[in-house]
Amino acid sequence: MPTPENLRVFDDPSRFDTVEVPTNGIRLRVRVAGPATSKKLALCLHGFPENSYSWRYQMQCLADLGYRVWAPDLRGYGASDKPRRIADYRIQELVLDVAGLIDHFRESAARGPQSGGGPEEVVLLGHDWGGMVAWHFALRRLRKIDRLVVMNIPHPRRMAQALARLGPQLRRSWYIFLFQLPLVPERYLARDDYHAIGAAFASMAVDKSRFPESVLRVYREAAARPRAIEGMLAYYRAALRYPSTVRYPRLQTPTLLVWGEDDTALGKELTDRTDELVEDLTVRFIPRCSHWVQQEAPEVVNALLTDWLGGKEVREASAIPRG
Repeated sequence: MPTPENLRVFDDPSRFDTVEVPTNGIRLRVRVAGPATSKKLALCLHGFPENSYSWRYQMQCLADLGYRVWAPDLRGYGASDKPRRIADYRIQELVLDVAGLIDHFRESAARGPQSGGGPEEVVLLGHDWGGMVAWHFALRRLRKIDRLVVMNIPHPRRMAQALARLGPQLRRSWYIFLFQLPLVPERYLARDDYHAIGAAFASMAVDKSRFPESVLRVYREAAARPRAIEGMLAYYRAALRYPSTVRYPRLQTPTLLVWGEDDTALGKELTDRTDELVEDLTVRFIPRCSHWVQQEAPEVVNALLTDWLGGKEVREASAIPRG
C-alpha cells in the first residue's frame, strides 16, 4: 500500500529546486529531487500541454527509492529554450536532447564525491509526447538505459498503424490535423487567458478534483511564456512533416506500460500486441482514470513504480487504494 510519504508533493512549482542543463545546442530547465550523490538517474519526460510540474507526485517517490530525479521542461516548454524552426522539433532532435541530459548527469556523477564512472542505473519515464520520445530513445539505443516506463502513449509502431487506417483512433486524433494550420491553433489556445490549456485537463479528467484552479493556472502561465505555444505545437507539425524512419527493432529494455483506461485521446486498444514488440513487458491498466494518469491517480502510479523498480511482483492497479 502506498504511504502518505509517497505522495509528498510541492503544489507550488517555485518550491522545486531547478538547474539549467545544456544539451544538444540548447538549454533545458530541469526540476530536481533526490540525493545529489546518487548515481541512479530517473529522467521524467512530460507531454502536451504539460511541463515538468506534471511529475510533482512522482519526484519524491522516486527520490525515496534512491534516485536522483530530473524532470525537464522539454524544448519549447516552460522555462526551457524554444527554437523557432519546426525542424528543430523533429524526433531526431528530441531524442538527442535526452542523450545530452544523460551525458550531463554522467559527467556530473564522475566529478562528484562518489566518482568512479557513469550512472549505476538510468530509468527513463515518459507520458504522452514525453512517452513517445522515450520509446524512440530506447528503440534507437542512443545511450544505455536500464528500464523504461511509458504512460498513456502506445509503441510508435502501434500508433503509426492506427493513424494509417480509417478507424476510431484517427477520429480521436483530429486535433493533430487542426494543429497543422498556421496561426489558427495559436490563437485558439491563447484566447481567454489560455482557457483551452486548462480545459484540456479539466474536461478529460475523470476525477476533476485532481485539477483545481491552482494547478490549471500553472499550465496556463507556462503556455503564456513567449513562443511557448508555437513550440508546443511544433511537436505535432514536425511529426507530420518529418516522419520517423526508425525500423522499430524488438525492444530489449525492461518496460512498464501504465495506462489510464478512460483516456479519450488514445484508445486502450492501442496497447494490443505490444508484447510482440517488447521482450520484457509489464502492462497495468488503471480503471476510472483518464489520459493524465500520473496526476489523476498518483497513489496508484507511485505504488506501481515502487513495486516494479523494487523488483517486487507488480500489483494490479485495481488492488491499490486511491485517495
